[in-house]
Amino acid sequence: MSALFLLFLVVLSCQGAKTATNGPASPNLKPCPDSPNCVSSLAADNRHYVKPFELFQSPEDSMRVIKKAILSFPRTSLITEGDCYLHAECRTHFGFVDDVEFMIDEMKSVIDVRSASRIGYWDMGVNRKRVEELRTRYQALLKVYR
Repeated sequence: MSALFLLFLVVLSCQGAKTATNGPASPNLKPCPDSPNCVSSLAADNRHYVKPFELFQSPEDSMRVIKKAILSFPRTSLITEGDCYLHAECRTHFGFVDDVEFMIDEMKSVIDVRSASRIGYWDMGVNRKRVEELRTRYQALLKVYR
């Protein structure tokens, strides 16, 4: 029975439609849905909110370091890369795909971040943990570059 359920989850993960992201031409990242499977530095509520990342020297340098940090995660692929925007896909152990996006806000000197599951309702805190681990890796890389 549990093997059948696991097979169902794997099949379901492959069926997940690719979510539309705002992309690099948009002024902001897509808002989180009401479900608890998303975190964002632009969220107004505590359930979804995470702190943005600090901007490092220039937007180009910041994106270079963010890219290196996100690609250090297993099962992660870079989807879109621009001067002030980056979108990556992270696959979980069960094959589910989460989208992680970064957008530089030079006016605030921060890098906004959004991490969200494509399907499902609850992510067991995976997206929040990913962003905080990514923050740790990013800050460690900044120490090397400074």
